[in-house]
Amino acid sequence: MNRRHFLSGILMVGAAPRARTAEPSAEPSQGLPWSSLTPDQQRLLAGKAAQWDVLEPGRQQALARGAARWLAMSDTERVAARERFRLWQRIPEARRVLIRRRWAQFQALPEEQKAIVRANFRAYMRLPPAVRLKLRRRWINATPAERREWLRGARQRPRPR
Repeated sequence: MNRRHFLSGILMVGAAPRARTAEPSAEPSQGLPWSSLTPDQQRLLAGKAAQWDVLEPGRQQALARGAARWLAMSDTERVAARERFRLWQRIPEARRVLIRRRWAQFQALPEEQKAIVRANFRAYMRLPPAVRLKLRRRWINATPAERREWLRGARQRPRPR
């Protein structure tokens, strides 16, 4: 699997603007009535219609947001999304759990820190592949203390834009 595409896909998903159709309530504990979905969302989610009322409210809202995003995509974006999903399916479940946990940690960061993470990622991706490999190996072989120090230094350096 190409890590660059996977990582950029993960970052793109979080940074992409979301379509606003049949906006779910801000309160995740509230159920989302099937009738509040647009006809296009209902067609897309038709397989879930029979069990919609028994789905957890958060799941209903996630499905509604996902359907809205899917409907707002171009054909090219849908092909890319399908490919990212196929790649995701091939990742072992334990690794997916770790990725979800790290994504949640990223989402919990203040916007300023998210911007720093994104800038660091862009700078990393501009490096030649051999340099990235060297840095990756250095990170893997580092002690926890060395990693903390490396991160501390990275946070303090000014970022090129």
